[in-house]
Amino acid sequence: MKKGIIILFILSLILIFNTKEKDILIPNNAIRFRVIANSNSVKDQEEKLIIKDNIEKDIYKLIMGVKNKEEVDNILKNNIQEIENIIDKYNVKYDIKYGYNYFPNKNYKGVIYPAGNYESLVITLGEGLGDNFWCVLFPPLCLLDNEKEDVGEVKYKLYVKELLDKF
Repeated sequence: MKKGIIILFILSLILIFNTKEKDILIPNNAIRFRVIANSNSVKDQEEKLIIKDNIEKDIYKLIMGVKNKEEVDNILKNNIQEIENIIDKYNVKYDIKYGYNYFPNKNYKGVIYPAGNYESLVITLGEGLGDNFWCVLFPPLCLLDNEKEDVGEVKYKLYVKELLDKF
């Protein structure tokens, strides 16, 4: 009897400590954002981040406070020219695609983002052979990296879950 209780206790502990909080996935109705650098040279990677930052700022001004995907979708479609105007300032060859685009697997801060074709705004700079930046425009998860850089994985997951629950 005593051995049975000890075995049950040990099995319970194993189950408790092996059960991870289910990873939070990006919702199916999300709109992603990706900027692919021309190459991995320092210059091209810096250019990617500068362009990304400027585009992100303008997009957030347009979509701040929007609560549904359809409205964000319309805003993005109607403002592609604005995005082109930002990139044109940098005198770089680029391609913009808005629609369903392929994204590779990604694991970021313990949150799994599976590979697949997702609704997204993808900007390819030059040859598009460099590392890329990507995030989620809607719900506005891109803001997490800008505002919560030093949070731990658990706080990040809780914040992401809280934010996703709003949308």
